[in-house]
Amino acid sequence: MSLYTLFLLSLFFTINLQVKALRSPIEIENFTRTLLNGFTPSNSPTPLPIEPTNTTSSPPPLVPALFVLGDSSVDCGTNNYLGTFAHADLLPYGRDFDTHIPTGRFSNGRIPVDYLALRLGLPFVPAFLAQGGGVQDMIHGVNYASAGAGIIFSSGSELGQHISLTQQIQQVADTFQQFTINLGEAAATDLISKSVFYLSIGSNDYIHYYLRNVSRVQTLYLPWSFNQLLVTTVKQELKNLYNANVRRMVVMGLAPIGCAPHYLWQYNSKNGECVKEINDMVMEFNFAMRYMVQQLVQELSDLSITFCDVYEASMDIMRKREQYGFKVTTDACCGFGPYNGWILCLSPEMACKNASNHLWWDQFHPTDAVNSILADNVWSGQHMNMCYPLSLSDMVKPNGEQSDEE
Repeated sequence: MSLYTLFLLSLFFTINLQVKALRSPIEIENFTRTLLNGFTPSNSPTPLPIEPTNTTSSPPPLVPALFVLGDSSVDCGTNNYLGTFAHADLLPYGRDFDTHIPTGRFSNGRIPVDYLALRLGLPFVPAFLAQGGGVQDMIHGVNYASAGAGIIFSSGSELGQHISLTQQIQQVADTFQQFTINLGEAAATDLISKSVFYLSIGSNDYIHYYLRNVSRVQTLYLPWSFNQLLVTTVKQELKNLYNANVRRMVVMGLAPIGCAPHYLWQYNSKNGECVKEINDMVMEFNFAMRYMVQQLVQELSDLSITFCDVYEASMDIMRKREQYGFKVTTDACCGFGPYNGWILCLSPEMACKNASNHLWWDQFHPTDAVNSILADNVWSGQHMNMCYPLSLSDMVKPNGEQSDEE
């Protein structure tokens, strides 16, 4: 092992120890700014582009705010502020975004929560570490998601620093505290209870933990037992949010990881066939998550919560690719090697010209076109019903209004 490799391992080990001790958003931001001085020649992180907003004339927002927790599927720039290899702040990432500038989103364009924010009548939600900490910066929502994050604290640690699910929940608590101090308890509770909380996490617990057999986890847990461990943890975190007056939640399932270009390459897939054993674990996880959400519906009568099966929706796109307008469903638009799944998307020269007819943008992440379809389904089941027991549009309807489909 080279001295450089030992240095990186020591650095990331130190980061993990220090980040566990960070409690407040100010402490986390100060730590990440100090850390980044060693990664960039400037004395402060590269500023993020101004988030585009919905500037067209429109009615008032359907909800006060949108809060997002999760991993790279919904990270909008958190990891730009962290010392990690999991970042998307360089082209060709973001080339098809509204500003045509990389923002930290792991896509060529928008991520699902961007589309949903506009549906709700809200501006794009800023990353927690990108805003100044004032209430006005957070009043329409905050995105806490961090690429590499998992349900298990150490999932994705080999990539460097990330904000785990437990840490994101702590950041939510810090945000709520700011609301209470500045708005008053009654107003803060009203805002929180009427806002939507969106959770998309779990992929890294397989990609960077279970499938890599970290700490010999496969000898300790069979896939179903591992799924139960993850789902039980998520259920407790959702209850923690409920106890903090959250009353509207969207819980996303996992995508078909076994169809990702990285695993098509790693498992030497023939003719682009998905890796069945990986997808079986994904389906079991989604089944357990859906059942857990049903339990919460029964246990917490005033909670409006729904589970959205990304696996089902993604497989529907693959089966009907021509109907959806896709030509390539196996190869990533950006990457290198078989299925473009061997080497990461590192430069504009590695990307295809037209991402809109590709299902996958890079080794693991879908294109803007797929994210748009998924958002349509979450919102109203436009292409297929993937959310149970209700869509997001039904969740935010005023009491008494009925869905057009009913």
